[in-house]
Amino acid sequence: MEKNFYVTTPIYYVNGDPHVGSAYTTIAADAIARYKKTMGYDVFFLTGTDEHGQKVEETAKLKGLTPQAWTDVMAPKFMEMWKALNVNYTDFIRTTQTRHKDAVKKILKKVYDEGDIYKGAYEGKYCVSCETFVPENQVVNENHCPDCGKELRIVQEESYFFRMSKYQDALLAHIDAHPDFILPHSRRNEVISFIKQGLQDLSISRNTFEWGIPIEFAPGHITYVWFDALTNYLTAVGYENNPELFDKFWNHGEVMHLLGKDILRFHAIIWPCMLLSAGEKLPDKIVAHGWWTSEGEKMSKSKGNVVAPLDEVAKYGVDAFRYCLLREVNFGNDGDYSTNSIVTRINSDLANDLGNLLNRTLGMYKKYFDGKVVEGNKFEAIDETVKELYKETLKLVEHHMEKVEYSRALEAIWKFISRMNKYIDETAPWILAKDEAQKERLGTVMNFLVESLYKVALLVYPYMPESAQKIWNQLGYDNLDIREGKIEDIKGWNTLTVGHILGNAEPIFPRIEIEKKEDPLAINEELVVENPIGIEDFSKVAIEVVEIVEVARIEGADKLLKFKVKTGTEVRQIVSGIAKYYPNPEELVGKKVMAVLNLTPVKLRGELSQGMLLSTEEKKRIKLVEIDNSVKVGSKIK
Repeated sequence: MEKNFYVTTPIYYVNGDPHVGSAYTTIAADAIARYKKTMGYDVFFLTGTDEHGQKVEETAKLKGLTPQAWTDVMAPKFMEMWKALNVNYTDFIRTTQTRHKDAVKKILKKVYDEGDIYKGAYEGKYCVSCETFVPENQVVNENHCPDCGKELRIVQEESYFFRMSKYQDALLAHIDAHPDFILPHSRRNEVISFIKQGLQDLSISRNTFEWGIPIEFAPGHITYVWFDALTNYLTAVGYENNPELFDKFWNHGEVMHLLGKDILRFHAIIWPCMLLSAGEKLPDKIVAHGWWTSEGEKMSKSKGNVVAPLDEVAKYGVDAFRYCLLREVNFGNDGDYSTNSIVTRINSDLANDLGNLLNRTLGMYKKYFDGKVVEGNKFEAIDETVKELYKETLKLVEHHMEKVEYSRALEAIWKFISRMNKYIDETAPWILAKDEAQKERLGTVMNFLVESLYKVALLVYPYMPESAQKIWNQLGYDNLDIREGKIEDIKGWNTLTVGHILGNAEPIFPRIEIEKKEDPLAINEELVVENPIGIEDFSKVAIEVVEIVEVARIEGADKLLKFKVKTGTEVRQIVSGIAKYYPNPEELVGKKVMAVLNLTPVKLRGELSQGMLLSTEEKKRIKLVEIDNSVKVGSKIK
């Protein structure tokens, strides 16, 4: 039976460069496309750019370009990024292409002929950033978009409406009949709750700007950007010009849309209603992933914490970056991109677990059998436990990938990798090698390890394609293209050909060392204190807050000032040698400062001094230590 699979990313807005969010969706789509190929499916993988709308028109104007010229600059940036991330898409669609304009015209006519489009007037609030109308009951913070938080515009214009409300019950029934239509299930519940609040008819035309696809039955109107954008999923598989391709991948294929949770409602509500009206099959799965933070904080250019995919690839390598994105958080949940967690993941999972298994296996096979596969038919009970775990691993990977749970699928694969590392320790090939009678058992053990690595390479291929091919190459299968590998072919064991020559082990996953930055707040545990005193010595010093009530110069003493200060119980006179630092000492009257009050009174230049004012010294500049005015006179300093 023919098995067809059609997976899509959203088409990305051309107003900004590709970022970690769009990279995440696209890598996820690439991984599941590659996985389905290993499962024997014929796969069509679509990505592309969304190039119409008011936001694009306004940005192009600011850049001094036509909208088409602006989109022609931006679209290649996405293609270049996906190439750098080893994304192997089937088709890249641009909504400015003729084929797409024809597809939009076709679906509009179908919906119109169905009686589901009518002329009216729209008056309400519109978010240019999200290209969406916002009902009054969804407006937040007086006049802001509930999705992006930006201020809304008031729009008043003639518009054509799609009778979306007509399909509320049919959509709810479809969701109910297909439990995995919206994944993860927590998002499904959100969508159901939203629909049950009551679907409103959707404005699908604009006449206040020009950058869009004209509506044939509505002169002067262009197609609302979401009605335009969503149709791209039909365009690419031949909706308007290739019925055979459309029949294969849409009508007789498993159709999966991957997207961020911020655009789930458009895909899980507007899009199915459009298809119901047009008489087309609904997609099989709409899967929404969460958002990424960086080091625990929301990413923003102002904070300088935006994760740039190409920078991360330069640091860690493309496969390590892909692996960490898909492994670090289960698809659907929000995730945090942290340098420490990424490096730990690379060192632990890739370098220690998989890399170590490969290096140890090839090293020992070369040492014991000169790298040439030998006969190995002496099995023991431990071998059966490995086979059973492997069988379970294949089931778990299939189950989790059906649920679009990349992280859990990888977790199952790594459980098997860990088991094979433990298998080495339990079978101890280095001990077997010392006993000639155990030569065949040694061969069996080493063959099990080689076979497990051959299988693991194909299992990790969807997520880390380059590394998977390198593993096959090092196992001596550099004449085989792992892209053609099938899970069906790696289900059995004992498939190695005697005499096969293994390759040489070379590190595929080098360990990452984090450069340790000196902590500016680190304490010096070896600190030597000069002239140390104990707490008993310090407690003998009586320091209080006093208020300066009078200041005067002392005749014949340029350096001295005499202060009258109010303590908590009396007025005292204190002489201080700070005159040259305070040319206008009268400004100090009313200030609260600190004074030592249990010094033995002395006379300086004939003036009595009954204490000492505390000051700071920096770069030979003396300054009294002033106290906040709210602190009471007489308060003790401890």
